[in-house]
Amino acid sequence: MRLVRHLSDLPHSALANGSVVTIGAFDGLHLGHQELLDAVIERSKSSGLPSVVMSFEPTPREFFSGNHPPARLMRFREKFESLEQYGIDVFFCPRFSREMRAITADAFVRKILVHGLNTRQIIVGDDFRFASRREGSIDTLRRCQAALQFEIQQIPSLRVDGVRVSSTAIRQALGGGNVPLATAMLGRPYRMSGRIVKGRQVGRTLGYSTANVDLRRRQSAVMGIYAVRVEGLPEGPLNGVASVGTRPTFNLTKPLLEVHLFDFDRDIYGAYIHVDFIAHLRDEVKFDSVDDLIAQMHQDAENARSILAANAA
Repeated sequence: MRLVRHLSDLPHSALANGSVVTIGAFDGLHLGHQELLDAVIERSKSSGLPSVVMSFEPTPREFFSGNHPPARLMRFREKFESLEQYGIDVFFCPRFSREMRAITADAFVRKILVHGLNTRQIIVGDDFRFASRREGSIDTLRRCQAALQFEIQQIPSLRVDGVRVSSTAIRQALGGGNVPLATAMLGRPYRMSGRIVKGRQVGRTLGYSTANVDLRRRQSAVMGIYAVRVEGLPEGPLNGVASVGTRPTFNLTKPLLEVHLFDFDRDIYGAYIHVDFIAHLRDEVKFDSVDDLIAQMHQDAENARSILAANAA
């Protein structure tokens, strides 16, 4: 997959005959996103045209949120890797800037979709909006599709347990500890990936050595204690218990992801791992004493083992 960050760098020779395009934030690549991508790949193969995913970095929502952006479900690297695994040909991800914020719907269609991407087919969701003040819509595209010679395919929304599948709904489910609903909307467990870094080794002194994962996120979509499975190590999927938070018993402020792997004792500093969140055990709380914390950690580990054993059956 080719990553393109600037309009002027688009591979015009590869797009000379046209392209199949979808546009969106694609945060989390949930079931709705997967429907879009499946349609793009199918159309790309049948037409012989390259598939293109267009997104923005930062996302428009992050741009407008200033210092208080919503928690990302995926870091940029995770999104790139997922799209690459899907078989997308071009990931066009320009920077969302003041100039992009001000672009009109007409200019977006002509400058980006037609002249830049040479779009022959655009596939979007039923809530698709674009351009300044979100003035562009499906109707905008339909009004100009004949003159500009591209086709439109609209993919309807999906619902899970009566809730429309969206990145916002998944954030709300995770924030409320409803891991099963988030898992159902994603079509897989919620995952956070990162490299294991050295921490303060507090867990080791408590009898629970942990792998500290560099979050590289301004905010986390999950907080609390979880039963997890970890992939990315040679030993294969490993069960464990994870904490995401600030460790209030020790008065820390920066959120950390700490994973204790069951029945595992090996130096894995520097490894890049994937942590799948299977169940929410409890919220993070401040304990009156370290002994109280250790007792709760024993209970968390026991609960996590039980849940993961049942989940594997």
